[in-house]
Amino acid sequence: MQLLSNALAFLFALGVIVFVHELGHYVVAKAFGVRVLTFSLGFGRKLWGFRRGDTEYRVSWIPLGGYVNFAGHDPGERSHDPREYLNRPRWQRVLILLAGPFANVLLAVVLVAAVFMTGFAARDADEVPAVVGMVEEGSPGAASGLEAGDRVLTVEGRQVGNWQDLMFAILTSPEKPLRMEYERLESPGEPGTVASTILRPTRIPRERVGEAGVHPLVMIGEVVPGSAAEEAGIQVGDAVLAIEGHGIKSFVGLREQVVNRPGEPLELEILRGRERIQLTVVPRPDRQGAMIGVGQPFRRYSFGEAVVESVRFNADLTVQILFLVEKIFERRISLRASLGGPIEIAAVSGAAARRGFRDLLLFMSFISINLFIFNLFPIPILDGGQIMVLLVEGTLRRDLSVRIKERITQVGLVMIVMLMAMALYFDLSKNLPSLLKPSADGVETGSPSQEH
Repeated sequence: MQLLSNALAFLFALGVIVFVHELGHYVVAKAFGVRVLTFSLGFGRKLWGFRRGDTEYRVSWIPLGGYVNFAGHDPGERSHDPREYLNRPRWQRVLILLAGPFANVLLAVVLVAAVFMTGFAARDADEVPAVVGMVEEGSPGAASGLEAGDRVLTVEGRQVGNWQDLMFAILTSPEKPLRMEYERLESPGEPGTVASTILRPTRIPRERVGEAGVHPLVMIGEVVPGSAAEEAGIQVGDAVLAIEGHGIKSFVGLREQVVNRPGEPLELEILRGRERIQLTVVPRPDRQGAMIGVGQPFRRYSFGEAVVESVRFNADLTVQILFLVEKIFERRISLRASLGGPIEIAAVSGAAARRGFRDLLLFMSFISINLFIFNLFPIPILDGGQIMVLLVEGTLRRDLSVRIKERITQVGLVMIVMLMAMALYFDLSKNLPSLLKPSADGVETGSPSQEH
């Protein structure tokens, strides 16, 4: 059933993303009067299709992409028909090529805006502060001297604005020393002490990304009226640092600490603003075990707010992906850790779908932005490579010869095949370790529940 759900989620996610990408090419081409011969989801032999006007619409057997075939796209078949692709001005051809990637940007904005309008947990937002909520014993975070309540200010000289920034720096720096500045509160109401340290994340073998054993604050977004939490003095905006001296990783961890302790007084360490507070709470019995009556932060935006925040969210994501590409070239993170093929995408999309439709939409937006960036790389046969050729021709004020274009296409095809082969190998090594070599299990986290 898991394999089936992975396959269905993969086909749905990739199908929507590829359809929107090719639709972008198609719409702009039709707007400029270019005759479209084929609109295909997938490659290879036709599985199903129909013809309307000049265009054959089809679904093909290999569901790993798609294409739009324009009349006169092949230089060897060029005629004087003004509706042929190569007979259109270069600026129109550039816009046709750009339309596909930017359609993926529009899709990502729509998907994230839809999630923001229906509501989302604050743990998924970029507004979670870069304050350490818990440090695992024996972890790189503990070795660096970080403690719960420390606010990370900079990593390698770059300002850290939120928890996502900190996690991105750690994930992309396995076994690399990171110089960090942080602020530690010494006493309530007083300025914190700024110190620096070196954090060296360990490498997670299976994913080959960094991990430091530090976790964000477990923020309280709701206090149920009349609950044990309200009676204890817990307020919305508080962060739970520890229960009975045990650090809390997430709302799941909070649940585990109280579920089997009905009627037992529990000492809580709370971070309220810039002050640490000790409170005592007595969990009350519930049908599913003991509860204290708190919920995690949950946000819901209006339509206008959702669109604005979605644009900002996707812009930040694009910057992070480009920063990741930079780290690959700097060899701070391996290509294996950052490159995923169809098996990996299917596994992650299936897991997202099982968590909920909102998680699947967020994952689809992530893939859509990745496709936008990847397609603009100056690799021949990709949109970015074809745009580069058009820019060169515009600079030279003449078309390149058919022979040169054929060689460029051959080079691009070899590059794409090699990249796909590497992605498939990495997929197998990460997801089917028994077929290649043993690999340690990755870290899996559960979804936090809404109230405890």
